[in-house]
Amino acid sequence: MKILGLMRHAKSDWDDLSLRDFDRGLNDRGRRGAALMGAHIAAHPAAWDHVLASPAARVRATLDASGLALPVTFLDDAYMADSTTLLSLLRDHGGEAEALLLAAHNPGLQELALDLVPPEAEDDLFEEVMVKFPTAAFAVFALDIDDWAHCTPGCGRLTHFVRPRDLDPELGPDRRG
Repeated sequence: MKILGLMRHAKSDWDDLSLRDFDRGLNDRGRRGAALMGAHIAAHPAAWDHVLASPAARVRATLDASGLALPVTFLDDAYMADSTTLLSLLRDHGGEAEALLLAAHNPGLQELALDLVPPEAEDDLFEEVMVKFPTAAFAVFALDIDDWAHCTPGCGRLTHFVRPRDLDPELGPDRRG
């Protein structure tokens, strides 16, 4: 069994509209959300081995603000990747890790989360992910595989899903800043 954590980047900064999408950082709310989620991820019982991540500025800033002290591999192909590409990256770069974090973007992360769960394992957590995988959200999957090379649609079970607003209502969708 392998463990996969998915973390979407935190709330990005739109103040400087001259920046390319790739170069946008985080706003204040994003930095607060990333720090809160980093503490939550660190407290999760999984012993995270490694992070695979998009190299976009907002993902880098999310990981920096999270305080997670884990080795990170930035993969160009993870930037705005779809589910198929993300699965390929997990297969190609999972290595010997037992528990991997993948930090990237929507809609790819949400698609991947939905693709990993077979119909018979869909539950209330799955329904929440289906509605929305918001910024800084964190999901954990138990994958019925022994090698990342076998990571395919339907190989997992969603065991945990949390959003920043679940831990701090001030970071809810109706809040600004």
